[in-house]
Order: sequence, then C-alpha cells, then structure tokens
Amino acid sequence: MDHLDPTRHPEPPRFNQQSNPQPHSPANAQSRQAQPDAPPQPIQQRLIGDLQQVIDNAEDLLHCTDSARDGAYRAAREKLAQALAMANEELQRFEEAQLERMIAATHEASLRHNDSTGEARLFRAFH
Repeated sequence: MDHLDPTRHPEPPRFNQQSNPQPHSPANAQSRQAQPDAPPQPIQQRLIGDLQQVIDNAEDLLHCTDSARDGAYRAAREKLAQALAMANEELQRFEEAQLERMIAATHEASLRHNDSTGEARLFRAFH
C-alpha cells in the first residue's frame, strides 16, 4: 500500500519536451539568432501554441496523478481539471476567431482582386 504512504511522493510528471521557451530566455534568444531568415510568428498564433502546450501539460499532469488518493491531491486535481476545461474552451474561441479573421481576409482579397470563382482565387494565389 505504498500509494497511501504520506511520505512517499509520486514520480513527477514528464511533460512534453517540446515546450516553448520563455520569451526572454537565453534559449529563445539563441533560437531567434539561429534562424534569422524565419519570419516572425504572429503573436496570436504564438499565444495559441503556448495555450495548447499548457493544456497538453495539464492533461499529462492529470494522467500522472490518476492514482492519487490523498485529499490534497484530489482537490488540486479537481482545480486543475476545471482550469483545463476553461483553457480548452478559451483555445476553441481563439481558434474560431482566428479562422473567422482568415475567412474575412480571404473574402476581402477576393473582392479587391475581383476573383469571382475559386479558379481565379487559386490562379492568383499560385501565380
């Protein structure tokens, strides 16, 4: 009954190793310097990626603590599960808003260039 021993702590969760570095960390500065030709990633897209990473890590943490029976662990897991649900809803709203902006921008470009057919849009996009 090791899982009931209050002095025994479970293994720490192993989070996805592809987490994004902090914006001002030396690792992030090195990656910016290593790829000078890479276009800057839009802030909104980076935030969506960061939120997705937080969600993935929270899901990993919940999975790693499935067997926790201690009251403090259960309370923390419940709070994390609630925060995770809210984060997933927020991510969905962000992604839907981003998709709506992309559709609106595509429609505006089609009007501006008098693209009346899908063929005209494709021709303009690739030529």
